[in-house]
Amino acid sequence: MERRKLSTTQIACIIILWIILVAYILLYAQITTFTIISILMSGAIVFIPVYRNLKK
Repeated sequence: MERRKLSTTQIACIIILWIILVAYILLYAQITTFTIISILMSGAIVFIPVYRNLKK
């Protein structure tokens, strides 16, 4: 079964929510190596599917 394409509004909401989460983490969490790795991995989880969706 093929997935439906994400709309521009859905992509914008996903990216904005991810940016808010990262800003909150950077402002209030203790910055460690684990924090940085978690932010990078979550970015990959968010942006790889968005990129693939835009590429189609």
